[in-house]
Amino acid sequence: MHLRALLAAAGLEGTAVVGAPDGAEDPDLVDITISSADVEAGSLFACVPGRHADGHDFAPVAARRGAAALLCERLVEVGPVLPQVIVPSVRQVLGPVSAAFWGQPARAMKVVGVTGTNGKTTTCALLASIFEAGGEEAGVMGTLTGERTTPEAPALQRRLAELRGQGTVAVAMEVSSHALDQHRVDGTAFAAGVFTNLSQDHLDYHGTMESYFAAKAALFRPGWVPLAVVNQGDEWGARLARRLAGQGGPQLVTYSPGDATEVTIGAARASFSWRGQRIELNMGGRFNVTNAVAAATTAVALGVPMEAVREGLARASTVRGRMQPVEPGSPVNVLVDFAHTPAALAAVLGAAREMAAAPAGRVIVVFGAGGDRDRGKRPAMGAVARRLADVAVVTTDNPRSEDPLAIIAEVAGGASEVARGAESKDAAPGDGQLLVVPDRAEAISRALGLAKPGDVVVLAGKGHETGQDFGDRVEPFDDVQVARQVLGRLGWGAGSVRGGP
Repeated sequence: MHLRALLAAAGLEGTAVVGAPDGAEDPDLVDITISSADVEAGSLFACVPGRHADGHDFAPVAARRGAAALLCERLVEVGPVLPQVIVPSVRQVLGPVSAAFWGQPARAMKVVGVTGTNGKTTTCALLASIFEAGGEEAGVMGTLTGERTTPEAPALQRRLAELRGQGTVAVAMEVSSHALDQHRVDGTAFAAGVFTNLSQDHLDYHGTMESYFAAKAALFRPGWVPLAVVNQGDEWGARLARRLAGQGGPQLVTYSPGDATEVTIGAARASFSWRGQRIELNMGGRFNVTNAVAAATTAVALGVPMEAVREGLARASTVRGRMQPVEPGSPVNVLVDFAHTPAALAAVLGAAREMAAAPAGRVIVVFGAGGDRDRGKRPAMGAVARRLADVAVVTTDNPRSEDPLAIIAEVAGGASEVARGAESKDAAPGDGQLLVVPDRAEAISRALGLAKPGDVVVLAGKGHETGQDFGDRVEPFDDVQVARQVLGRLGWGAGSVRGGP
């Protein structure tokens, strides 16, 4: 696509194009990128200002690598003379420009954007399964499909174009608060938006819960999504629903956890009644029932037949790293989950408590907190674990550039505060065990060594991840594989009648 045609297709007619000699201001473009390392001959290089680096500084590199034009906020001095499209904000136009370059792929599909703190990945997987059951080729974009939950605009639109080319009809897409704040999904034509819930996370970026909520709520601004599906059982969701009902924006459909009745929960299964139907789910955890209700409510509002909803939910398998059983059939139920916020950890531990064999089954959790992220949630996570688990093992979880022991101290500090408060009331939480084991493999081994038949052991925080980020390196680490090896050593494999140390 030629540069002038691209600008017109993106609604940027009349935008200044400067810096090119006469006759060279309308090159034919072959790609759009924000990384100078990805530039090839004929690329449009977008100079995106970031928190740690400014794309304008890399424009000379992009020019030397063959960029045909620059999208920038100020005139940049480069070696080869290039046309430069000057705009007030590169981020705000990059989405529409990328969508136009790839031929508006979202308009050819039914794209559902799912946002919220927790539940996005599972809700998207359930939606895709429902669409498939209804005869629609479906795709998923999110945490399990790429380096980022929501890619930067050029990569996002390229992937949507690939899905369109593969015959995909419906796409369930996780939409992060960072993506909304940074305009990555601008230009995407959504069929619906889903709001799952909101709880403390990413405050290192957003600063306050109000700002975090504002970023999430931006998906539902007038004129963007025609249908808003909102969890009014969540306090922030209820607030969003009231706002949408009052502003006359998208069609509003609400749901809540209470919509599911006659709920039964197992280690890897659940069933419930919803709108007169009995729903079977191959996932454990009460919160996954709520995720299923979110997906079902959205699908029905989009015209999917109820039978396809039931079949799609029954077909869906456990999502990797989300309440994932390590060794089904083992006397000790070991679950791996991505829970890395206080609310998510509380939900997972609550689900584990329901699964623990009565009356003596215990809940044991191994968890930590990530480095270079919201520090405020660290003591809160420690407090949650201390209150809701019988044994809490605090360990390392992607410390990145921070000292792992310092992070652990902040997490354990929150747990200790709960313990002190309980002791003052002569009532210690759980069985009073708080262990600090910095090495994550050893922490998992210690937790499983303490387990007895009927216990539930939760390995929280890393979920699907297969590496441990230490800032200057990423070391291979997979909770599922490590736990499976330890279970084998202890004799707790699938089908074991007796075992343990």
